[in-house]
Parts: sequence; C-alpha cells; structure tokens
Amino acid sequence: MTQGGVGAPDAWQRLWTPHRMAYIKQEGKAGPEATAGECPFCQIITMDDVEGLVIARGATVYAVLNLYPYNPGHLMVVPYRHVADYPDLTIEETTELATFTQQAMLAARRAAAPHGFNIGINQGSVAGAGIAAHLHQHVVPRWGGDANFMPVVGGTKVLPQLLAETHTLLVEAWKQLS
Repeated sequence: MTQGGVGAPDAWQRLWTPHRMAYIKQEGKAGPEATAGECPFCQIITMDDVEGLVIARGATVYAVLNLYPYNPGHLMVVPYRHVADYPDLTIEETTELATFTQQAMLAARRAAAPHGFNIGINQGSVAGAGIAAHLHQHVVPRWGGDANFMPVVGGTKVLPQLLAETHTLLVEAWKQLS
C-alpha cells in the first residue's frame, strides 16, 4: 500500500458493474408468495415501453428485456396475468406465449444473428426461478464462444451492448416482422 491508502497499480483492468449490486442483493425480487402489487412483472406492464424495456405487447403476454441478461438480447415472454404455474395458463395465454417466443427468436435473428438459443421456463424457486410468483419464459440468444472465464472466475458477465441499445434494435426488428 502506498500512502493515502490508494494502493499500488497492478496489471489488472477493472470492469465496474455497480448496477449488478441490486441483483446480488436480490432487490426487487418477488418471493414465491408475492402478490401482483409486489411483482416486478406486474409493475412493468404499467410503465411505458422504453422505461419497462418492453419489446412488444400482445393480448395476453408481452416480451421484455431481462434487466440482468445472460447475453445481449436476453428477453422474456411474460403473461400479463399474475400466474405462477404453467398448467394454470389459459389456452389463449399458452398459444400467445408460444407465438411470442417464435417472434422473439425471429427478432433476435434479425437484430443480432445469434447462432442458437436457450429457451426455457424455470418453474419454481428451487428450479432457479428468480421471480417464481410470476411465470416467465426466457429466450437467450447464443453465439459460438460467448461463454468465457468472467462468470466463473470473476462473478461478472461482460455484455458488449447497453440495454437501451439492445431494446432499440429488438423493437425495430420486431416491427419489421409484422
């Protein structure tokens, strides 16, 4: 340590991601028994699309960027209705969830040309659902070589694009599909 407590320079570069502290502390996460008033997915539908990171709205579901994405373009398809269990979806919700998942893939392909996708629902908190009280399906674009040492060693995910930029690209790509 040098005087003043600053420390000696080293060869490491730092990637500061202070916004991730809310994720680490589980701020804004709704527990498994959360009501619609406590649920971030229920709150998003009251916001404008840019503020809420909404890509598209349907009759029973909407597509929204993940605030803590695994990869650029990671979005979720979410029913408007506060429902936790997949079998509790109506036929209309199930159909539109599937259609929006297809549209999400097409929009991501148009916007960013991913090589593949991870698609899935983590049903319940023990299965990895961060917000178990409100069902949501993940659509995660993947590219060859997109995984690296940062998440394992540094507990950090490096994303080459800001959410606002990703939002703009996906909204435009989604509109072009219509």
